[in-house]
Amino acid sequence: MRASLRQKIINVCDKKIAQKGPDVGLSFYAFFANRNDDPELLMEAAEWWIMTHRLDHFEKAARIKQMVEDGV
Repeated sequence: MRASLRQKIINVCDKKIAQKGPDVGLSFYAFFANRNDDPELLMEAAEWWIMTHRLDHFEKAARIKQMVEDGV
């Protein structure tokens, strides 16, 4: 996963956790605008989320942040 996507995921997770607490869940769509302005980046996130790690549609933001920080 490219560094810019990793940083974007960490930033969004931090923001969601700060707003809603440590148990907040999110999907990979949380990292993108409502319009598909960067399909390659969206597919990269989707592949990491769905194909590589077989995550559920909604996962805890804290778990996703930790996975990204650990380079999983």
